[in-house]
Amino acid sequence: MSVASERFAGIVARLDRTGVSSDRWPDAKGEYWALCPFHPDTHPTNFSVHPERGYRCFACDAHGGLKALAEKLGIQTEEELFPLTLEAYARAKKLPEAFLTELGLETVYIRKRASVKLPYYDESGTEVAVRFRLSLAGDARFRWRTGSKVHPYGLWLLRKTAERGYIIVVEGESDSQTLWHHGIPAIGAPGATTWKADWSEFLAGREVYVWQEPGEAGERMVGMVGASIPECQVITAPAGRKDISAAHLAGEDIPALVKRLRTEARPFKQIQGEQLAGEAAEARKAAGDLLECPDILDRFIGVARRTGLVGEEINAKLLYLGLTSRMLDRPVNFYVKGSSSGGKSFAVERVLDLFPPSAFYCLTSMSERALAYSEEPLSHRFLVVFEYGGLNSDFATYLLRSLLSEGHIRYETVEKTDEGLRPRLIERDGPTGLILTTTATRIHAENETRGFSITVDDSAEQTRQVLADLADRRNGQHPQGVDLAPWHGLQRWLELAGAREVTIPYAREIAAGADPRSVRLRRDFTAVLNLIAAHALLHQIGRKRDAQGRVIAELADYRAVHDLVIDTLNEGVRATVSPQVRETVEVAVRLYARLHDCVIAEGVSLPHPPPYLTVPMIARELDLESSTAWRRVKQALDADFLVNDEVKKRRPAKLHPGEPLPAETSVLPSPDQLEGGGGPLTPPAHTQSRNLKDEPCNLKDGVLV
Repeated sequence: MSVASERFAGIVARLDRTGVSSDRWPDAKGEYWALCPFHPDTHPTNFSVHPERGYRCFACDAHGGLKALAEKLGIQTEEELFPLTLEAYARAKKLPEAFLTELGLETVYIRKRASVKLPYYDESGTEVAVRFRLSLAGDARFRWRTGSKVHPYGLWLLRKTAERGYIIVVEGESDSQTLWHHGIPAIGAPGATTWKADWSEFLAGREVYVWQEPGEAGERMVGMVGASIPECQVITAPAGRKDISAAHLAGEDIPALVKRLRTEARPFKQIQGEQLAGEAAEARKAAGDLLECPDILDRFIGVARRTGLVGEEINAKLLYLGLTSRMLDRPVNFYVKGSSSGGKSFAVERVLDLFPPSAFYCLTSMSERALAYSEEPLSHRFLVVFEYGGLNSDFATYLLRSLLSEGHIRYETVEKTDEGLRPRLIERDGPTGLILTTTATRIHAENETRGFSITVDDSAEQTRQVLADLADRRNGQHPQGVDLAPWHGLQRWLELAGAREVTIPYAREIAAGADPRSVRLRRDFTAVLNLIAAHALLHQIGRKRDAQGRVIAELADYRAVHDLVIDTLNEGVRATVSPQVRETVEVAVRLYARLHDCVIAEGVSLPHPPPYLTVPMIARELDLESSTAWRRVKQALDADFLVNDEVKKRRPAKLHPGEPLPAETSVLPSPDQLEGGGGPLTPPAHTQSRNLKDEPCNLKDGVLV
C-alpha cells in the first residue's frame, strides 16, 4: 500500500459509518459513504469521500480536500493517519519485533484497520485483559477489549526479576517494554490515573521507584503510587526526556541512565512534605488576616449573607464549625431538617461555598454499596447528602453508620474472578463527617443519635425576609463577586499546617455541671467537646499551646459553642422543646380549650372523647400553610405533646393535647458559671439525690409531690 493510500485509510477509519452495509464501504466507484461530520447527520449515505476527489455532503453541501477533512476529524499529526502494525510499532519504538512477539504482541484488525494487540497476563501467565493500540499519536490511541479489567502491565515477569531487589513503576506499555529490553525490572500502569492501592501488594519486599513524567498527569501518578507505597522513591525525568522510551529513541545508554537516576531519586515523603509546605504557605497568604480574626464565626456570617444566606445564622455557624471539625478524630455530624422548599439545601450550599473542595464530597443519592466501592477519598472529609431518601436502602445506612461510628468501613464480599468466586475485603478510611438534609422529622433511630438535628426556620417572618432579599438581589441592591479565596485559604491552611490536637482545661467542670439524667448526653457531650475543639482550632493563632504542642481552648471557645448548641442539645435530650414545636403545642392547647368552652357554653353535653383539632385549624392560628403546620404537628406527635386519635392511614388527623410541655431547663452549665473558676460545679438542683426521710411526705392522687 502506498503512503497516499495509507493516509487515506487513516482518514476513512475516523469516519462514523453507522448503518452502512459492508457492500457500500466502499462502493463500486471507490467512494466511501458515512455520516457527515460537518452537520448533525442521521443518514449514512449523505456523505461521500474519495481518495482523489476529496469529500462532499449531498445534504449540507460541505465539500473539500482530504487535508480539510483530516482537520475536521481532529487529526493533528501524520502518525495518526497510518494503520499501526506490529512492524510499524517495533520500528517506531526501536524494539526488536521478535522481542515484542515474545511478550504476546501481534497485529490484529479492528474494522479492517490494523492495530497492535497488547495482552495483559497475571502472575501465572494467564491472559486477563487486552488493550489495543490503534495509532502512535492522538487522543484515540488505545482501546480496551470488552470485558477487560484494568491490571498492572508486567505481572507475569515479576517472579523473574525478584532477585534484582528493585522495580521501576512507569506509565504505559512501551516504557515497560523498553526497560525489559534492557534487562531492567519494571511494571506499567495503563494510564496516569489508573494506579490502584491494592496493586502495592505485588511490589512488597522491593525497593520501588516511580518515574515521574513532566506535567500534572505525572504528578498525579506519583501521588497515587506514593499514597499506597509511602516508602517509594521518585525518579524525575531528565531534561528533554519525557519518558524512558524517549531516552531510548535518542540513543542513550539506558542501563547507565537508570543507574544514575536511581542514585538521584528522592524519597516520596520528602517531596510530598515540600509540596505540602509550599501549599500551606500559599494557603496562609490567601487567608490574609482571617487567621488573626478574634471572632471568625461572626465574620463568616457577614460573608454568608452576601452570598445569599437569609436568617439561619445559628444553623449556619453550627454547620461551619461542624465542617471545621473534620480535622479531628470525631467530626460532628448534622441533620438539617425542614419542610420542602424550606431552604435546607440552600443554607448548606451557602456554608459549603466557604470551604475548598477538599473539605467535602456532595451527593444527591447513592446506591446501597456505593460507600464501600467508591474510590472518592473520605478521610478527614465531610460527606454531604442532599435528601435522606437518597441513601436508598437499610444497607446503605448501615455502611454509613459504620463509617461514622467506627471511623472506617471493613466490608467483605465475594467477587467473580478468573479463578472462580473469591472473597475480597474492602476498607474505606475515615474519619468522616456527615451533613444530611431531609424533610423527615425523624430518620433511622441508630443514625439520629449520631448527630445534631437542626431545623430551618419555617416561620412566616422568615419567608418575608427571604422574599425581600430575592427582590433586592433582582434589583442589584446586593454586592456582587464575593471573594471566597481567603476562606478557602483559611480552611486549606488548617488542613495542611494547622494543629490537630486541642486540650480543654475546663472539660471536667462542664461535665460536673451537666444534667446526667439523659443517656444520650453521653454521646452528645463528646460532640460538644469536639465543637469546642473545632472553634479553638479555627482561632488557634490566638490560642496558647501546652508542653505537648496542643492548642489550649479558652472559655471563649465554650461560650461560642454553648450559645449555638444549647437549644439544639436541650431539644435532643428532651430537656426543652424547640420554639416552633412549643408554639405549635401552645396554640393547640389554646384551641382545644376554646373548643371545649364553646361546647359547654352552648349547653351541649361533651362527647367522649372530647372534640378534636385538625391540622388546618392549627395552620390558620399559626398563619402557616397546612404542609408546614403538619410538619410541626408531626414533631409534636413524635414527642407525645400531641395525640392523634385517627388510627387509619391517609385520613385527616384528629388531634388533642398530650403530655404537658417541659419546663425550660438546660443540660449544660452556662459559661458564666464556669467563669468564676470556683472549682467543680455541682449538678443542677433537680438532679441531686433527695433524702426523703427528712422531708414531709405529700401525696396527690397517689403520687409523691
